[in-house]
Formats: sequence, structure tokens, C-alpha cells
Amino acid sequence: MQQQRDGDHMVEHQQGKNRAEIKMNVCSAVPISATDAGDLNLSCRFKQKTKTFGLDTSALTMVLGVMGTIMLLAACLGRGLYFPSDVYGAILFSSGSILMGVIMLLLLRVLRSKKNNALKNRLSCDIHSNEEMKIRYWHMNLNGWTIWPIIMMVCYGLYACLGSVSTQGSMDEMLRWSLLAIFALLAGMLASCAHGVRWFAVGWQAAGSLLVFSGLLAVCGVLPLPFAVMRTADPEISSAGARLGGLLQYPNAYGAVAGMYALERLAAVARAMARPVTAGRLIAAALPLMPAQAALLLSESRGAWLATGIAAASAFAWQRRGDRLPLLLAMAAPLASAAWLYRQLAAAQLAPAPVPGLLALAGAWAAALLGTLLLCRLWHTGARARAAALTAMALAVTTAAMLAVASTAERLAAGVGTGLSRLRMWRDALELWSGAAWLGHGGDTWRSMFRAIQSSPYVGGEVHNGLIDMALDTGLIGLIIICAWFAFTIRNTVKYAAGLMPSVLVFVLHGAMDFDWSFTLVWMLFIWLGAWSYAYTNEQRTATADEHAIIQAREVPAVFTNERSVQPSLLSNGFSYQDIRTMRTIPWLTSLAILIWLGGTVWLAGCNVLAEVKYRLAGTVPQEMIQHRAELTAAFHANPYRPEIAISLSRTLTAHDAEKLLMSSLSHSPAEPRLYQELGKLAAQSGQGTQAGKYFEQAVALNRYDTHIQSAALYWMIQASRREWAAGYTDRARQTAAAGVRMYECYEQLSATVAAGKARNDRQFTLDEDAAVYIGHLRILASTAVPQEWTRQTNKPPG
Repeated sequence: MQQQRDGDHMVEHQQGKNRAEIKMNVCSAVPISATDAGDLNLSCRFKQKTKTFGLDTSALTMVLGVMGTIMLLAACLGRGLYFPSDVYGAILFSSGSILMGVIMLLLLRVLRSKKNNALKNRLSCDIHSNEEMKIRYWHMNLNGWTIWPIIMMVCYGLYACLGSVSTQGSMDEMLRWSLLAIFALLAGMLASCAHGVRWFAVGWQAAGSLLVFSGLLAVCGVLPLPFAVMRTADPEISSAGARLGGLLQYPNAYGAVAGMYALERLAAVARAMARPVTAGRLIAAALPLMPAQAALLLSESRGAWLATGIAAASAFAWQRRGDRLPLLLAMAAPLASAAWLYRQLAAAQLAPAPVPGLLALAGAWAAALLGTLLLCRLWHTGARARAAALTAMALAVTTAAMLAVASTAERLAAGVGTGLSRLRMWRDALELWSGAAWLGHGGDTWRSMFRAIQSSPYVGGEVHNGLIDMALDTGLIGLIIICAWFAFTIRNTVKYAAGLMPSVLVFVLHGAMDFDWSFTLVWMLFIWLGAWSYAYTNEQRTATADEHAIIQAREVPAVFTNERSVQPSLLSNGFSYQDIRTMRTIPWLTSLAILIWLGGTVWLAGCNVLAEVKYRLAGTVPQEMIQHRAELTAAFHANPYRPEIAISLSRTLTAHDAEKLLMSSLSHSPAEPRLYQELGKLAAQSGQGTQAGKYFEQAVALNRYDTHIQSAALYWMIQASRREWAAGYTDRARQTAAAGVRMYECYEQLSATVAAGKARNDRQFTLDEDAAVYIGHLRILASTAVPQEWTRQTNKPPG
């Protein structure tokens, strides 16, 4: 074994020597790339390396790696970029990071060029050499990574321009996918760079560690993290009374991300245990595994547990027969320790005293590491020791399963109601989808329309199914695009980096059970994994590329023409000089398109940020002040698509201008009940009872399980009828009051149906007490004779 390791060391040393020789030979012959891994510093000189953060890498690789890592960490700290306002900030931040990265790269290039006194020759060589590498970059970035989010961005952009159920929702989704396309572009470029694999590992470990350890420290009371722990007394939601949501503030999505991170670490530990390694290397691989498994258990997400279990079983099935037992050995001790820690923290309702909590965490962590080291030593000692390791593994896995099931038995038995609610939700969503099966309804379809089509009063701004949500927004066309992207990524991951495949599976499986895909961070992790798998193949091709470079440098002379020197490999492959000039034009056209795209994205995000700032500032100013209206006007001009801004501004205008403004906003949000309610209120105040009735009927139809809207409609129908009585339009007044009576009867019948049914009433929909008073007034106003005082009496509006 020692001889084999020495031999491997000699081979590695010899390969290093050969690479240096190759580069020197290339410098003396023709401009050929140093590696096939895609280093963007395509020069004909011996490549100078800069050592940064312990990584021997080129300047561009370092810049791309740092930018990608910073974007991941910013997404983690920004609540997973779930809310549109967080996405706007991330777009501005990422654009600034890209600008800073470009400046940093140019400065590094200038400094190197001054040091070597060869700036002109170097730039010429960098730009015009290695056309094959440029083509590979362009092909990989366009067809491999960037094209998928760009297609989705264009789809939502078309919905925003041509019309949808929510222009604001379509624009928000377009900006979100634009951010993902920016991230995919960076990840694709990093995957094509030499030593990009190391930066992918750095980014993954940084993001995973931040999410896992911040959550555990918040549970232990060390790190004050608002909304990191969700507390509830409903046993259907949590058996312990508390669930860990971490930085994402949503336990199900947090559990899925923790499962993705845990499976990647599990694969790394299994690879380390498959052969004798030093204790330091094994501990470095296993260090985050137990905390990640504990975070997964503390999330108490049954869907995340199921998706992680299926992915782990798939990883076990994909392994070669000799590698399956090391995978189980790697999982045993950390899982048992994580289950014990989960049991201790759950007993304290995820609120232990800081010192006991930290001691429990440290003890479980130490037990996991020591157990892993012991099992590894036993596995590589002998037959009897291997039998002992297998026995210990079986006991550990059994203990972990028993502890986890015992801690959640109450919820597993009682948690049927939430499952039935989701089934009801999915059934309603499929009926809504059937109305536009191929093209969908545009961005934010479910959040905009679920109140209008829900069959029971459940609370569900999310459909809890990523595939259905995507089908509602973009129809079958968008769903096919997403599935094709999944298939493309899965194929590359299985082919180039099978160890990352379980994490990708968790993303796909749990996204079909919940709304993880509404978190931009989860998509960023998926893109990162896909690009990481591609980076692996670039590393694997390095040695082969060096051999090809030797052959080209020693046997094929450079071809010189009146143009710049051109690689003979291009000419030998049948490329004409016109083709080569076209290839050299492609990067410049692509750069121009990217510049225009980034500029437009930053402008739209900036307008949304400005509107948000002005709208919040208006809320701090009294409505009587002129500044209140000025701030709302500025917010509306910055973003005229948000209905809440239009409603707030309309309340400061005259009736005619307000109606005009609301009708304009209604064209951008045709499914917004608040706009119809506001229009009905204006019509009632103007004494137009018939028109007010139509508006309120539409508002109720779009949100029938809202007690406030039902009661407000009755109140304003009373006011409209009284104004018509006062104006002398008695017949119209009676008709308006009669329409209000019919509204109440529908409201009463719906309330009785909900009360008699067995479905969950999450929205607390009941017959309002004020409604019983309003119906008496409406019946009097609808009668043939009304006392004079009834035409002047006013009631306090509901709410």
C-alpha cells in the first residue's frame, strides 16, 4: 500500500513536470491553451499563479469564485431571496459585484503587465489566441447553463409586456430569473476555468455551513436570529411545539437545503472511508455532517426527510457493490448523534439554556467524529474488525431511526389535516391550470387567483408544489423547459460527478412537494451543483489536454498570414479565415448583449427599490400632509404596477381621478379584489348603487372567504342606497338595497356550508356580527316606505 502511494506521488510529480514543460514548449511554438479545463487567461506564456485563500489559481478564477461565493452567502443572509424586495437588492448587489470583479481583474492584468513590461503583446495574445477555447466557452455558457434561466426570464418578460393576471408578479419573476441567469453565467464561466472545482467546493461549504451552524446556534440561544424557530401549539404542524427554519425562516425549505448539504458531505466522507486516509482528512470531510443531519431533523419536515431518504437510497443503489458499505459506515455515527441531539433539543422545545445546549451540541459532535474515526479504523483492520464495524453501524442506524420516530410519532399520527389541505389545494390548482394549459396565466398566478377558486377556506399563498406552480405560470411549455433543464443537469451530474447526484435529487423531489423553488437561493444551489459537476470533467481532461498540447507544440508549426497568427488546429479542422473572424466577433456581440441585459435588469430593479422606499416613506407621513401624496406619486411613477400603491394614491385624489387611476391599475392586476372593492367604495360614495353592486360582487367573487370584504360590501351598499334615497331616486335605492340583501344571503349560505363541513377553516371565515346589523338596514331600505331619518343615518364602516 505504501509503495502504491509513493508511486502515485511520483506520477503526480511527473505530471506536474510535464505540464510545466508543455507550457514552456507552447511558448516557444504557437499560442495554445495550457489546459483543457478552460482557463480564461489564454496567453502564450508560462502562467503566473496567485495564491489566494489557500488556492493556487488564476486571477479570473479567483474573481469568479469570490463573486459566486459572495452571491451565495448574500442569498443565505437575505432570507433565501424569497421576497421580491430581497431579489431587487440582490440584483443591485450582484451587478455591483460584477463591476468590482471586472475592475479587479483589469487591475491585476495591468499590474502584471507593468511588472513584465509586456502589456501590448500579452493583450494581443490573450484576445486572439486559442479560438477553440473561446468557442467552447461560448457553447458551454449558452447551451449548458445560461440558456435555461434566460428562456424562463424571456417567458415572464413576455407575460409582463403582453398581459397576465399580475403584471407585477410577472415582472418580479422576470427579475428573479434574470438574477439566476447572471448567477448561471458566473457559474458557467467558473466551471470552465482551471481549478474551478476548488472554488465550487469553497462556495458550497461556505453557504452550507452558514445555514446549518447559524440555525443550530440560534436554537442554543447563542445567535439572536429573528424567526429562525417557528413555534406552534398545533400538533399537526409540530410535535415538539417548535421547528427550525434558520435563515430561510421556513422549516420545510430549510430542511431540504440541509438535506442537500448533508448528502454531499456524506458522499465525501464515504469516499474518504473507502480507502485508508489520515485522521485529519477524514475529520475535515466529516466535520459538518452531523450538524447538517441535526438541522435536517430539527426542521421536522416530513417532506425533506422523505426526499433525503429517497436520494440517499438512490445513492446507495448507484454505488458499486464494494462502495456501498463505506457509505453506510459514513452515515451511522453522525446520524445516531444527530438523532440524540434532536431528541434533547426537541424536549426543550428548541429553547434550551445556552450552556446546556452548547454542551449537548459539542458532545454529539465529538461522538459523531470519534465514532466515524473508529468505524473507519475497524473497516480497514481485518475481517473480525469489519464485522464489529458492521454491527456498530446497524445499531447506530437503528437507534437513530427509533429516536427520530419516537420524537415525531404524535405528528406523524395527527398530521393528516395538512396533507388533505394540500390535496385540496392541488385539485383547485389543476382546475385553474386547465383554463390555460399550454401558455399559463403569467407570474404569481396562484397567489393572485387562489382566493377566487379555492374550494375551502385554507391559507395558501403558495401551492406547495413547484411543478404545478410552474405549470400555472408558464403552462406546459414552461414545464417542458424546466424538465429539460433538470434532465440536462442530471445527465451531466451522473456522468461527471455522481457524488453530487443525491443533492440534485433532493432539490427535484422536495420541490415537487413544497414551494422550495420560490426561494431563489434553492435555484442558485441547483445551478451551483450543475456547474460544479461540469467543472469536474474539466479537471479530468487536464492531463489529456497536456498530451495534445505536446503534440501540437512539437509537431505542428504555426501558420502565419497577413492576419494575426492563427492556431493550426482551427485551419486543419476546415475553418476559413472568414469563419475565424466571425468566431472572434461572437464574444464581442455576446458581451454587448450581456451589457444591455444587465443594464435593463439593474434599471428595473432600481425602479422597484425606489417605489418600495417611497411607499414606505409615505406610510410614515400623516395623510393630511402634502408630502404624503408626493411620496405616493413618486412611488407610483417608479412602479405603476403595484396595486397597493395605486390604491393608496387614489385615496388622495378626487373621485374622477381616483376611478381613472384604479381602472388603469386594474388592467395590470385584473384578479386583484382590493381594486374592485375600492372602485365599489367610490361608486357608493357617488350614489351609483348599481355600479357599486357590480364592483362588490366582483370583489367577493375574487375573495369570497374573506369576512372583511363580505361585511364591507354590505356596509357600502347601505351607503349607496341611502344616497340614492336622499337624491330622490327611490326605485334605484330599493334595487341597490335588494342587491345588498342578495349579497348577504349568499354570504350567510357560504358561512353555513363552511361551518357544517369538515375542511380546515384556516382563514377563520364566519358570519360577521356586523353583518347581522347590516342586513336589517338593507331590508328596511329595500321596503316600500323608508323613514326620513334612515336616509341620513350613517354607520361605522367595518374594520
